[in-house]
Amino acid sequence: MTSTSRSPWMALVALCACFFMVMLDSTIVTVAIPAMLTGLDATLNQVIWVNSVYLLANTVPLLVTGRLGDRYGPKRVLVAGLVLFLAASLWCGLSTTAGSLIAARAAQGLGAAAMTPQTLSFITRLFPAERRGAPIAVWGAVAGVATITGPVVGGLLVQHVGWQWIFLLNLPVGAVGLVMALTLLPDWRPTGRIRLDAVGALLASAGLGALVFGLQNGQHYHWGRIVGPIGVLPVIGVGLALLGGFLLWQRRPRPDPLVPPGLFADPTFGFANLTHGALGFATTGMFLPLVIYVQSVLGMDPVASSLLCAPMALAAACAALLAGRGLRRIEGKSLIMAGLGGLAVGTVVLAALAEPDTDPLVLVPGLVLAGVGIGLVFSPLTAAATFGLPPPLVGAASGVFNTSRQVGGVLGSATTGLLLQVGLSFSVPAAAREHAKLLPPRYADEFVDRITEAADTASRFGGAGPAIPADWSPSVAEKVRQLATDAYALGFTNAAKATLVLPVVVLILGMVCAAGIRAPTGNAKNSGLPRERATP
Repeated sequence: MTSTSRSPWMALVALCACFFMVMLDSTIVTVAIPAMLTGLDATLNQVIWVNSVYLLANTVPLLVTGRLGDRYGPKRVLVAGLVLFLAASLWCGLSTTAGSLIAARAAQGLGAAAMTPQTLSFITRLFPAERRGAPIAVWGAVAGVATITGPVVGGLLVQHVGWQWIFLLNLPVGAVGLVMALTLLPDWRPTGRIRLDAVGALLASAGLGALVFGLQNGQHYHWGRIVGPIGVLPVIGVGLALLGGFLLWQRRPRPDPLVPPGLFADPTFGFANLTHGALGFATTGMFLPLVIYVQSVLGMDPVASSLLCAPMALAAACAALLAGRGLRRIEGKSLIMAGLGGLAVGTVVLAALAEPDTDPLVLVPGLVLAGVGIGLVFSPLTAAATFGLPPPLVGAASGVFNTSRQVGGVLGSATTGLLLQVGLSFSVPAAAREHAKLLPPRYADEFVDRITEAADTASRFGGAGPAIPADWSPSVAEKVRQLATDAYALGFTNAAKATLVLPVVVLILGMVCAAGIRAPTGNAKNSGLPRERATP
């Protein structure tokens, strides 16, 4: 390993710049969904895939890219990933079709997957365990703030310069990050040759891909055939079988497994990863219905909806910094469980207050509570998972820990999108039938049919409602437009409220997992987290 004369804190700045960009892009798309639906003439399912394919491509390779850092050096892998990320961002910004954008986001996710494990790997190498609390707190704060800041930045860009700039913004930011990475990060080289587990990588990649594809597109294909004899449920079954095969393969002894068994010798690492997955599921899953609700139901433009989320981002930043400082005095497990509980309660508050005519400011307390919860979790959870890791396992551990969050995020996006589409297929027609009672009987059936059809297309986000037949009188047409708007608002609100139940349930399961985190022996007395020693 080579040394560097530069301050490790300067290197941390470079790492956080890269990590912030990666995490920002995991949520920045959500606020642009209505604009992309219109601009790309896409379906809701396609635009959901714009977000899900990034999460999927950022998830599947993480186990491999973590080991690549161990084999070729973390700096080389991080720089290569950053270059790919920037090229894909340019591709995203220039895309004119949903298919092109989905492909570009997949390439962007691959670049992010190469970078993410190296950031945590560098921290564990740059700072000894007894001095790792503060840098991990900063890293965790970056993760939490970037996740919440995504919709805020996205809303401002969509409103003023177009949805393409949520991707093009990465170019100047990434260029600065690239210069910092090249000049500030030490170029560590591996001391021994590590062989990559190609079979394990193939099983994990194919399994996750099949599982998420089936969940994401089930409603789109009406849970029937995808192509030829291939159906949705068999694809999900194959995905689960491949993941089961991956677990069995990893249990077989080999020189360099993708997931070294030694990582889970301490149960705390396992419980921390399960908790991380629950957090990723909830934070990704709650944004999709929330963003579309405030824009398409409450009528907020992207800037207004982003500013509505600003208090949430600020609360997350403050809570993350407080959590980092509190690691010396407060049990880390307590902070983690309190944060998960705060996020769950905040989500419940949002679901309870959401109505078609809710004043947007009424949602702020729930958003702030959710932001505080997110901010409290990242730093202590990362510290608990990485405390005392031996150097040979650093890259693998970073890959596994980031994979757990990303797997949770992928499943959160897929299942929440699925539930939202299923919910809309029931709640919007039900609301349409209720509102149709206010129309003359001869218009009622066609009204319900048109609203139901609009519930599965981009037209419901355009603000004008479904098309009105030309032979309807102007007075009837105007009344129908208003009733259509009201019916969709009620139907979507009910579907969104029901969808938010799932992240809450997952957060409760995350709290159960967090309860299993135990304090390691040594410098982390009582908390299970590293403490800094006083410097003379």
